[in-house]
Amino acid sequence: MTMPVPREADWDLAPGLLEGAMDLELTAEQCDLRYWLQAAVQGTLRGRPDGHDPRLTVGPHMLRGPFFDAIAQEYAFRSLAEEKATRVLSFLVANAPDVASMEFYATQLLDECRHSMVFRNHLLALGVPAQRLTQAVQDFADPYRTSVLEPLEQRCLEVMRDERDFIGGVVMMTVILEGALAPAAELSERKWRPLDPAAAEIDKGAGIDEIRHLTVGAWIGREYLREHPGERDRVVKMIRDGMRLWDELPTHQMVYDREVRFQEGLELHRDIVGDYEIWPGRRLIDTTPKERQDTADRWSDEMKTKRLVYMGLEEALR
Repeated sequence: MTMPVPREADWDLAPGLLEGAMDLELTAEQCDLRYWLQAAVQGTLRGRPDGHDPRLTVGPHMLRGPFFDAIAQEYAFRSLAEEKATRVLSFLVANAPDVASMEFYATQLLDECRHSMVFRNHLLALGVPAQRLTQAVQDFADPYRTSVLEPLEQRCLEVMRDERDFIGGVVMMTVILEGALAPAAELSERKWRPLDPAAAEIDKGAGIDEIRHLTVGAWIGREYLREHPGERDRVVKMIRDGMRLWDELPTHQMVYDREVRFQEGLELHRDIVGDYEIWPGRRLIDTTPKERQDTADRWSDEMKTKRLVYMGLEEALR
């Protein structure tokens, strides 16, 4: 008998990333391997092996010019980020103190690997030749591949591989990395929806996964600290250090550069965007690069605050 897909993983019923990541509570015991096989494989991904409805195609406005530049840079960067997340998560699986958290992080590892694949493969739909795909990903992601991803990867490896620090790895993934990047993914889904529906669906499916990653990660962190209260000061310091590292990286410039190219595309293709609203009461065509970036930053701050309060670590914000 086919089991019902949980609401938070149902393509049509799942909440948006921001709502779900801030308001849902999911545990590692709930989101075990069996749950993932039912919810993700038979639910979210059913009929979408490439992350989107296979009937969706890419319009000519996406194949060259500023829209191509913006999405190629974004998806190449995100593909590499998800690839690096996949690799470091293998150490979190190895360090997991119990079966429930081991199974959950094993499923997250597969989720991140899938995200890397669908972001990378969408470049093929945008016209990048298959024989050039690997090098094109590296080229499109420069210079932020080295200035943003490599320092973050190095810090994650120090924590998860070298120090075998389970709770440190949970915090790095839940608060420092995914917690900071998720709102930008929400923005991506919204802004590409009228322009590249396949990309918007790729973002939507990844967002459904991220709800699970963020909520379960926060639950694991909270429960661990309840059982190991002596670790709290160390974890608070790690969060502050991680947020300081994030602030020192040129992530704002990276996002702004992409939004400027996206804005150039908006000006060229106003007829395609029309009156589409990126959020209630605000037409996409009327937004600016700074407004979109500031909105994603505000979403990031709100999500980070709510997750840290839930984990009992709000002092890390002071």
